[in-house]
Amino acid sequence: MSTITRAMRTADLGPVSKLAGQLVRQHHGFDAKRFFVTDDPESGYRWWLGQQLDDADTVLVVAEVDSEVAGYLYGGLEDRDWARLLDAHGAIHDIFVDARFRRRGVASALMRAGMQALQDKGAKQIVLSSATPNAEAQALFEKLGFRRTMVEMTHG
Repeated sequence: MSTITRAMRTADLGPVSKLAGQLVRQHHGFDAKRFFVTDDPESGYRWWLGQQLDDADTVLVVAEVDSEVAGYLYGGLEDRDWARLLDAHGAIHDIFVDARFRRRGVASALMRAGMQALQDKGAKQIVLSSATPNAEAQALFEKLGFRRTMVEMTHG
């Protein structure tokens, strides 16, 4: 098994939107009051990511294992954010790997490819958020050099 990472293409929107739907449901399962879910998140993601494909500030990467899309990463460049006291930076919005391909280095490969793409676009730092219960993902992020800096808290 070899993992190949590459830029997402229009033809990938179908399999990637299925993975994104799983990500939405996973987060909703973590905290249904914090994370919304629609009746058809796959269609929403297919539309949204399709809009992002040609955006020069967006990073969309897929991982293939034996010619099958095994995971994806969605990130982008962000401007200085005074409300969050963040200078211009790269952000990783989504990373998700199909359960059949986990624990094989796919997420690490996606993260490295996404981080490199953001750095190539000029990002001096990269920020991401992780759902509190997702300890496995947080361990990966820390292994890749991320550090904990904020805790989101939600009321209601």
